[in-house]
Amino acid sequence: MLRAFLRSAAARARSRSPRPAPDDDVLLDAPDDRLAPALVAAAHGEHGPAAGLLSGTRENAEWDHRDRYTTRLAAFARSRSEWLDTWRATDPDDPDAQLVAARLTVDRHWYSPARTELLRQVIPSVVAAAEAAGPVDPVPWRTALDAARGARAPHAEFERLWEQAVRRSPHHYGSHVAALEYLADASPVAHGECLDFAETAAQDAPEDALLRALPLRAAFTCLTAAGASADGASVRTYRPRLDDAADRATALSAAHPVADPWAAELRNLLVYVLVRLERHREAAEQLRLTGPYVTSFPWERDAADPDPLGRFLQVRADVRAHLETGSH
Repeated sequence: MLRAFLRSAAARARSRSPRPAPDDDVLLDAPDDRLAPALVAAAHGEHGPAAGLLSGTRENAEWDHRDRYTTRLAAFARSRSEWLDTWRATDPDDPDAQLVAARLTVDRHWYSPARTELLRQVIPSVVAAAEAAGPVDPVPWRTALDAARGARAPHAEFERLWEQAVRRSPHHYGSHVAALEYLADASPVAHGECLDFAETAAQDAPEDALLRALPLRAAFTCLTAAGASADGASVRTYRPRLDDAADRATALSAAHPVADPWAAELRNLLVYVLVRLERHREAAEQLRLTGPYVTSFPWERDAADPDPLGRFLQVRADVRAHLETGSH
């Protein structure tokens, strides 16, 4: 892990170059400068840095950062949970420890063949943890929304959890992603409804809010629906709105520095959508901006190639080939 972080730091130093990172320098899911120390400490069984990181996001109302850091810490705890076990034993009422534990519980059940039943069983405890987190933190409610989606909760139950999340933060990206995916799961061909929801949320969000990228997520949902293709009927129907979603995300990407780990997921998703829309020159620019940072999402969603890093490198090579042949 330490070697990976050192490689990340070295790659960041080289990222000032306008050239894309060489294949050997590409990093999958590299943490940013705030998360990296917490993960290094967790690898040594120490929970203090993780506790400090999450308490800081809570005190400063950094909800999007809090959501992402919680997800990454819970993912680490799936294979190395000693630090989290110690944290919970030391301070069982710590809202940050409870948040990571709830996220871990949902994640562990998500890929089980019995996911629906297992998540139905844990929803009460996840909701109880969210209620105990207080009146301002939306992130525990995002976790509850994911649990409800995985449990195929009725609309009324999901809506009740949704109201709790947006009451605390009307522009929290993660809660909106959970709602968008619930809507898509409920009706896999409801592309118009997904785009409506995402566009309305983005329109009301502050200029620099991550929520501005929600239409891009809706475009991804449309493009990855069963049978979708660049020249398919459903894509042709919504093509202007898909292009607009990509344009909005491009503007948001431009507000972040080159090779910014925080913006990596946005840029990776934008590359995916631009390629599917056959906008290869713009995809090449986003590949340059993302530098060495590859994120598992969206590449892990490609059923034809479950290797996200390999899939990213293949797409990048294809984009280069398109440009070399003069295609757009």
